[in-house]
Amino acid sequence: MISPSEKSRGISYAIREVLIPARKLEGNGIKVLKLNIGDPIAYDFDTPRHIKDALYQATLDGYNGYAPSEGYEELREEIAKREKRRNGMDYGINDICVTTGVTEALQMFLASTLNHGDELLVPGPTYPPYNLITSFYGAKPIAYATLEEENWQPDVDDVRKKINERTKAVVIINPNNPTGALYPKKVIKEIVDVAAENDILIISDEIYDDIVFEGRQYATASLAKDTPMITFNGFSKVYLVPGWRMGYVIFNSPDGEIDLIKDAFFRLARSRLCANSVAQRAMIEALRGSQKHIGEMVSKLRKRRDYAYKRINEIDGLSTTKPQGAFYIFPKIESIDGTWKDDKEFVLDLLNEVHVLVVHGSGFSPTYGKNHFRAVILPPLPVMEEAFNRIDDFMKNRVKK
Repeated sequence: MISPSEKSRGISYAIREVLIPARKLEGNGIKVLKLNIGDPIAYDFDTPRHIKDALYQATLDGYNGYAPSEGYEELREEIAKREKRRNGMDYGINDICVTTGVTEALQMFLASTLNHGDELLVPGPTYPPYNLITSFYGAKPIAYATLEEENWQPDVDDVRKKINERTKAVVIINPNNPTGALYPKKVIKEIVDVAAENDILIISDEIYDDIVFEGRQYATASLAKDTPMITFNGFSKVYLVPGWRMGYVIFNSPDGEIDLIKDAFFRLARSRLCANSVAQRAMIEALRGSQKHIGEMVSKLRKRRDYAYKRINEIDGLSTTKPQGAFYIFPKIESIDGTWKDDKEFVLDLLNEVHVLVVHGSGFSPTYGKNHFRAVILPPLPVMEEAFNRIDDFMKNRVKK
């Protein structure tokens, strides 16, 4: 038998991994209540009509061939205008590259940046591809602590402690996946200062930037205009087009410090041809057209966040902080010891016994995510009510045993 590559053997993506046993149950006719994946379209959200129309119109207008590798100029211009309008940043179109989702941007950037043995500081817990892709390229993800008792805010002292000569960059995910934490100016500036003192890059993932329930999201670059950094963003979440795979990357290289990395990134972009052509044309209209759906989505999600927060804290054996952004909640399993071996066993038992699917917290960080699970707050209230009723029954039955 021909063996797979050594690199591929360690690949595991927790968010989709838990779908495999769920599909077996569904194959036996069992309905599973899914709180596992951050896809608004899987619930009662829909892509705005003017964006759908723009996609169709792009096909009629002949945009069915390859697009420029960096993305259409008109789209990059609209992204630059959004950054100016929202964050006060002045970017040129050559600072921006359109990608097949943020995941491709991350893959290409880390391929352009990391050498074997380098280290990447990531929040603990973090979105799994930061760990997976870093390891795939022979580098090492190092988790820095975020403090649950402080609504999962980064521990800046821990960031400082974990920087060494091998550290290449520090990652900020704001709002955070999986915790829903929103970072204030002070915390962002402190991380920026630490990075600048140690001459390391900042990677700022801002894919959920307009999904905020209290306060506001501050773009990292807007608080550190003279600091070299890269920003990841996209359309999947805010514009409700996750399956269209539309992301982008922005380089902030004030004195040319990261121009070589930027050049390497764009060479990789050319080697993979381009992101989806007609979807790019539709994103031009997404940025130019009505933004009404964003406020409506956030209002709906805020009610669901409030409900999930209340219900989880009423269940014996569970507790949670209140997310301020994105569409996730990250409860702690208080009663795990002596009842379950670990949080993954908890998740599988929950699935098999009461048919509710969530994601084990250790899949986001073996250290800082353990004894937790991630659930989405996307489902309509009746679906969440049924799911939390089942979780409540499950906890009562199992903890008693």
